[in-house]
Amino acid sequence: MIDQPPLGPADLSTLERIACELATEAGRLIVEERPRHVDVAATKSTGTDVVTVMDQRSEELLRTRLEELRPQDGLLGEEGGSKESSSGITWVVDPIDGTVNYLYDIPAYAVSVAACVGDVSVAGAWHTVAGAVINPVTGELFHARQGGGAFLRRGEELTLLNVSGQRDLALSLLGTGFGYAAQKRREQISVVAAIIGEVRDIRRIGSAALDLCSVAAGRLDVYYESGLNAWDQAAGQLIVTEAGGVVRGRHGAPAGKELVIAGPDPLVTDLAALIDA
Repeated sequence: MIDQPPLGPADLSTLERIACELATEAGRLIVEERPRHVDVAATKSTGTDVVTVMDQRSEELLRTRLEELRPQDGLLGEEGGSKESSSGITWVVDPIDGTVNYLYDIPAYAVSVAACVGDVSVAGAWHTVAGAVINPVTGELFHARQGGGAFLRRGEELTLLNVSGQRDLALSLLGTGFGYAAQKRREQISVVAAIIGEVRDIRRIGSAALDLCSVAAGRLDVYYESGLNAWDQAAGQLIVTEAGGVVRGRHGAPAGKELVIAGPDPLVTDLAALIDA
């Protein structure tokens, strides 16, 4: 990975625009060309961790368009797309985040596109400079660039995002998610059991990217999950931080596969104390 030269406001704006355009394009594909019965093309970590044909088509669209627009940039995609960067920028993409929701036609899935600098294979060694997440069913496009704030676009309406003003964990709506391996789920549910009496309620939506955007929009007060990969969180974590929130991992480390906690700083601090205990 080469060193990234400083990015100016115009560079960041361009990267944000491309992220929005490609997320929207891929989102249109997976909705408009979704077959009546979605076929499972493969499985990953377990038999319940599925890949659909549309996951593969969406990632191929993103890869092809990035080759056209940013041929020197790298790529890291959930479905295996990978390319080394010669520019210092790597695009981290999730072609369908919430694939099981997509499989069952539950309208809570997303396309996530993020421009990152640093070594995306190492937690804490990279950061996102621009990103977009779209729920293509609702048409809600969440996007941000470093230092530029976070926004939600619905058609022609543009809304500046801010995390929740809630500061009391006991009054907070908490979001989380679960992995696919049975033992991992058992471990995760034990954490839920320890937390559920300490918060207002818990939601499990099924898309980490949308969960992070919900935190940025104040729809969830705080969120945590373990087992996330870079493509699950790359765009969403920038959107949270640009909306005034913080994103951290276990024991104050950078967010990574072991743990992601996102929300207003006081809630993240209090929730981390419960999870890290």
